[in-house]
Amino acid sequence: MESPLLKLPGAVAGDTPDQEVAAHYGEPMHEQRALEAGKAFVDRSNRGVVRVQGPDRLSWLHSLMSQRLDDLRPYEPTQALLLSPNGHIEHHLELIDDGEAVWAHVEPGTAPALAEFLDRMRFMLRVEVADVTADHAVVTGPGPVGEREPAFPDVSGTVTRIIPRDSLEEARGELRPAGTWAYEALRIAAHRPRFGLDTDHRTIPHEAGLIDTAVHLNKGCYRGQETVARVQNLGRPPRRLVFLHLDGSVDTLPRHGDPVEIPGGRTVGFVGSAARHHELGPIALALVKRNVPVDTELLAGGVAAAQEVVVSPDTGANAKIDLRRTAANRA
Repeated sequence: MESPLLKLPGAVAGDTPDQEVAAHYGEPMHEQRALEAGKAFVDRSNRGVVRVQGPDRLSWLHSLMSQRLDDLRPYEPTQALLLSPNGHIEHHLELIDDGEAVWAHVEPGTAPALAEFLDRMRFMLRVEVADVTADHAVVTGPGPVGEREPAFPDVSGTVTRIIPRDSLEEARGELRPAGTWAYEALRIAAHRPRFGLDTDHRTIPHEAGLIDTAVHLNKGCYRGQETVARVQNLGRPPRRLVFLHLDGSVDTLPRHGDPVEIPGGRTVGFVGSAARHHELGPIALALVKRNVPVDTELLAGGVAAAQEVVVSPDTGANAKIDLRRTAANRA
């Protein structure tokens, strides 16, 4: 569903999966600074919105998701994962309960599959699931969050809200429009992975650093819990999320899916998302093999990159092992 804000002067449509909203409006760096300063508004209306109503909604979602939701208080935002039986991430939800319904926003194009799965799992419970993307839009702008407002604190002091889609243009008000490039740069700088870009079909929560934000480690059974528990107790996930400082002398950014290599040409991972940050320069997130030394220089899509640890190679409650470093730096 193409956003009406793509008709604003200077609007340039984004790349997949953000082609239905603006990547920028002609001045990406100025838009990024304005967003960080609380003076801009980002149209993220390509994201999906799912609503779950009914008196059993919280206990039911609690039984399905990685997060503890049975005692979720009204207007308390949280994150949750729907995992496969093998513990791979299938959906990443940002959700909030307004006292009558749970509202969740998810990646573009994923709401129909999520709603369909949830609807199949209702059985005799008193819940109703609906994909309401056609009627509601996701936007990000200045805070703060009101006391009884269904809103999500986001990167660099911004706030994300779910609003009626027909009020999208009105909601911007006098704020400067900023494209997704502005938001993505701040997100990457905050080390926040995006499902489907910084993850793949094999990603487990520990690899992406989602344990602290989207997983409750002491709740009851849910699909995929065995994998979470095993890595939490033993450590050593197969891969780990890294933040990359890219060579600023190169004109192009690596693309999603480009290989991450170590000297000698051996592929050790893939690039997730990349952006140009107004202070940090070109940056990216990537998933690499766990045993890649944390101080090894990398090539991301052919661009030289220095890594910054996001997820420890030995993440897990009982893993107390120093970060792996190259022999030259241990000497």
